[in-house]
Amino acid sequence: MARDIVLKVRLILYNKGRILLLKQRKHTGGNHTLVGGTIESEEFAIESLIRESLEEAGINLKRKDLELAHVLHKKTKNGERVTLYFKAKKWEGKPRALEPDKFKEAVWYHLNDLPENLTGTVRHVLKMYRAGILYSEYKN
Repeated sequence: MARDIVLKVRLILYNKGRILLLKQRKHTGGNHTLVGGTIESEEFAIESLIRESLEEAGINLKRKDLELAHVLHKKTKNGERVTLYFKAKKWEGKPRALEPDKFKEAVWYHLNDLPENLTGTVRHVLKMYRAGILYSEYKN
C-alpha cells in the first residue's frame, strides 16, 4: 500500500544560549515555531532549509555550517511527515519575520526559558535534541 509522507526541514539556530523562534499569526496557530518548511520536489533538504531561512527570517546559511541535529517521524490525523532538524551557530543577516501573513515576529529565547505557546512538536524535538537523541517519533 502506497502512502504519502511529507518531507520537511527546520532550523535550530543558536546565539549565546538562545534559540530563534518565529511567532505565528493567530490565523496560523499563534504559537512559536522554528524556521523551516516543506522540501520542494526539486530540492535536497539542506538547500530547502537555506531557501526557507532566507524567505522566512532573512538569514543566509552556508551548507558547511549546518549539522543534522534530529529526525522526527510524526503521525497526525491528516497523514505523516518526516522532518529533518539542522542546527547552526553561524549565519549572515539580522533575523526577522519576513512573511507577515504567517509570522508576527522573530524572537530569541533562552533554551531554559521557552515560551508557553511553543508548538508541541517543537517542544518535543528540543527535549529529544537536548537529551542527545537523534531520532524520535511523535503522534498527535
